Amino acid sequence: MLNNDIFSQFLLGIISFFSNFISALSGGGAGLIQLPALLFLGLPFSKALATHKVASVALGLGASVPHLKRSTLQVKYAYLILISGIPGVLLGAYTSSILPGNFSTSLLGVLTLFLSFYSLKQKNFGSSNKKLSINNLRIFIGSFGLFIIGFLNGYLSSGTGLFVTIWMIIVFDLSFSLAVAYTLIFVGIFWNGIGAFSLGMTGNIIWSYIPVLILGSLSGGYLGANFSIIKGSKFTKVVFELVSFLVGISLLLKVFISI
Repeated sequence: MLNNDIFSQFLLGIISFFSNFISALSGGGAGLIQLPALLFLGLPFSKALATHKVASVALGLGASVPHLKRSTLQVKYAYLILISGIPGVLLGAYTSSILPGNFSTSLLGVLTLFLSFYSLKQKNFGSSNKKLSINNLRIFIGSFGLFIIGFLNGYLSSGTGLFVTIWMIIVFDLSFSLAVAYTLIFVGIFWNGIGAFSLGMTGNIIWSYIPVLILGSLSGGYLGANFSIIKGSKFTKVVFELVSFLVGISLLLKVFISI
């Protein structure tokens, strides 16, 4: 039975705010807290995932305001994330209906843990923001990686925002703060928007939870993005490493429990 009383709504709003505040700092990971909270309230996994996906779009909207005010985003990177990633999201969403996900979830968990340790080891990683010459090879590598990450986003629906953040830093040498901005806006709004639409077509969204989730996502995303801008890339790097570690552990536990 679903619990729709006032206390549950209030608790879900607090959880949504906190998880999306952290996600706006690190560039991903809201599902680490928000998705289990929906499951705890009695939703089946398919309904919890669809409901969480809709709310995650609000995170992108809330976080986009502070970053867009800074006017530091470049159109070429936005196009690259959209054009390369969206076909991957669509293909991944289709594939998820015909293939089991345990192996890929395990792989994603291991890779996410690797991101945390890799960033931790590279002390100056994501601290610069050089204007690199974007040649065709770099564009190809960047596009291919974003397509693969988009596929995982559509296929597994969780944990992939962190990969976009790290990929934009590795390939284009962006700062952590700037890479997180691209992830929150273009993955949060567009990639997750497509995922929410495809999941919503199955009728799995629990609309009674959506208003409080959207309120928590918008406010948490907005304040988290502001905090990230104020604190800068070094602080964002630490939060990224912590969230990546916790997401990796969470994904591996998810597979272990389902065996």
